[in-house]
Amino acid sequence: MRILFVIILIYLSFGLRAQKVYSVQYDYQADVKVFVTNYDYQADLLVFKVKYDYQAKENKGLWYFTDYDYQADKKIFFTQYDYQADLKIFFVEYDYQAKWKNQNKMHLLY
Repeated sequence: MRILFVIILIYLSFGLRAQKVYSVQYDYQADVKVFVTNYDYQADLLVFKVKYDYQAKENKGLWYFTDYDYQADKKIFFTQYDYQADLKIFFVEYDYQAKWKNQNKMHLLY
């Protein structure tokens, strides 16, 4: 019973991670390399940039860009070409549009 409780607690803590990101200057500083696509159908993740950190919820594509790297859950580097990236994203206009299109890449932001 105790083991089950610990497993559930760990699962919930991962699922509730906010998506606070910091954009680094060099690729070797990044946890994840990201490419911004021109169209939503090319992306693995549809991202909406929120204004406040408390609006970034779970691993659903609601990102808050922090001012300092120590405030972020993940450090990202924006690549020039799609083949250099671990994850392809597309920025959407509305928060309800944010979602994962390729579930296989969700682990990159946990």
